[in-house]
Amino acid sequence: MKKFAMAATGGILMGAIATTQVAGPLIAQEAQNNASVYEQLDLFGDIFERIRAQYVEEVDEAALIEAAIDGMLTSLDPHSSYLSPDDAADMRESTRGEFGGLGIEVTQEEGFVKVVSPIDGTPAAEAGIEAGDFITAVDGENLLGLTLDKAVDMMRGPVGSEIVITVVREGVEPFDVSLIRDTITLTAVRSRVEGETVVLRIVTFSDQTYPSLEEQLAEQVEAAGGIENVNGFVIDLRNNPGGLLNQAVAVSDAFLDAGEITSTRGRSPSQGQRWNAREGDLAEGLPIVVLINNGSASASEIVAGALQDHRRAIVIGTKSFGKGSVQTVMPLRGESAMRLTTARYYTPSGRSIQALGISPDIIVEQPRRDPNEETEEEETNPAFLRSEANLRGALDNDSLSDDEIEQIEADRLRAEEAAKLREEDYQLAYAIDILKGLSALGPNVDK
Repeated sequence: MKKFAMAATGGILMGAIATTQVAGPLIAQEAQNNASVYEQLDLFGDIFERIRAQYVEEVDEAALIEAAIDGMLTSLDPHSSYLSPDDAADMRESTRGEFGGLGIEVTQEEGFVKVVSPIDGTPAAEAGIEAGDFITAVDGENLLGLTLDKAVDMMRGPVGSEIVITVVREGVEPFDVSLIRDTITLTAVRSRVEGETVVLRIVTFSDQTYPSLEEQLAEQVEAAGGIENVNGFVIDLRNNPGGLLNQAVAVSDAFLDAGEITSTRGRSPSQGQRWNAREGDLAEGLPIVVLINNGSASASEIVAGALQDHRRAIVIGTKSFGKGSVQTVMPLRGESAMRLTTARYYTPSGRSIQALGISPDIIVEQPRRDPNEETEEEETNPAFLRSEANLRGALDNDSLSDDEIEQIEADRLRAEEAAKLREEDYQLAYAIDILKGLSALGPNVDK
């Protein structure tokens, strides 16, 4: 026992010596780093004083400090920024689902303002602005070199006022678009029934999203005559720029019975969080197709990734935007705030989609219609459509009753209506066709 005690004591003494030998240089290095930081802050103060005293024109000191703070934050990544009291108020309005503007979500890429997505039913969407467009000028004034917040400020203005933006689009000469600013009231979820399919179009992830989704899903199922008359659901996340993380979690949870929805990992392990699904599936196990495109970002990608990883939905469309970071809005003095990137989020399988996006299970491009292209008359005029029934003296079908023939004609009419949808929205029509196919295979097929 004495030998053991001595050995233990020796170990403790050696540990103390080793700690002292290592800690000394670490403390010195930390002190040196602190001294360097204080020197840089002194340098900042010196520059500020010289600008205030010697700049060719008198400066607004508060604006100068705000610009310095914003420059510090925007140097980190495209999504961190300083929010003035007005900007902070605008952001709070947007998460409630109503704000003024053009109706576009934008980011900054190599100094250029890039459209993440237009918002349904807004001036930008109605004018044909597309995800991936670059806005290079506002009313003839170049945006290159401005911060994102400054560029956004230039696009804001009184409701009813006109603005001309210059758009650069791949494969097209730069062009101007005239828009009238409007109050943007976001309908978080829009829904309808297409044949036997319930289509849920999620426009944004505001605090209205999950309650609206739950309400409209129930209404559309009732309109279809009950869940037994529904063959599946399409969750349309195209051009959805994202929004509140808790709403993305709630929407994912609506269609999952168990398992992880998403997780976030910050700078230190203690900052990580994980969200798991609770029992209950609003779709009652029916198949789901999720639609995404390169305008689907952030919260949209959380939903698509969670349902895809759990094999709860088939994801179709094109690769999503790839915003896999989480921003925390921190209130500051004077009603201002700071938006800081604090974590990355991960799908249930542990993959980060930052800069990579969600890859669809089935890639389906949305064809761009050429307005100058005319459809040949033979393809659209019923007079040119030929079948056995059109032939003079053709025999009747004697194996079916009148009711059966009427049912066949009704089924054919529904199929023709579905075919028309391909001309309006090819991706959505493709999603509905997938659900029809799964339904036709029957309930015993492994979905």
